[in-house]
Amino acid sequence: MSERAAPFYCPYCGDEDLRPSEEGHGAWECAACNRAFRLSFLGLLAKGLRTTGRDGDGTTG
Repeated sequence: MSERAAPFYCPYCGDEDLRPSEEGHGAWECAACNRAFRLSFLGLLAKGLRTTGRDGDGTTG
């Protein structure tokens, strides 16, 4: 994958009218709510995601 993924929805209002911002890499502007936000990749988790069971103790039973 050579291109960066673009957001589909504004994280504040949920509208789809987004455009890249002039503020730099990963910055986006929402025309619906007039907000600007930045997306960035933080890294990979060492252990991955853990699911917890109904008891919250890490088991599934």
